[in-house]
Amino acid sequence: MMGTPVAPSFTRSALAPGLLGAMALLGGLALLDSSGYIVIRYAVSILALIICVFVWQARSWWWLLPLGPIAVLWNPVFLIALHGQGWVSAQFAAALVFIVVGVLTKVPVQRTGGAGVD
Repeated sequence: MMGTPVAPSFTRSALAPGLLGAMALLGGLALLDSSGYIVIRYAVSILALIICVFVWQARSWWWLLPLGPIAVLWNPVFLIALHGQGWVSAQFAAALVFIVVGVLTKVPVQRTGGAGVD
């Protein structure tokens, strides 16, 4: 017997930007030493800040600890020149952070009190 579906109590709003950020970081490995890498820096920094908003809404503030440095290190406006194997490893670590935060962040759904459409 099929019942009435129950509305979800949370959404995974950070999943899409988390996966996009991970893809940008891993795809950006090919552009690391070129001038086109600035596009990757913009994408990663903006997506990290978007995920910070969702983490704040989910009240999972501890995820701000790894996301803040990602937003700062990949910031295209105030460049922090990092090179070598450590920077490549940071790309992989940041991609992993994006995926884990995207999967584990559950933003509660805000229900409206009214029964009608405004």
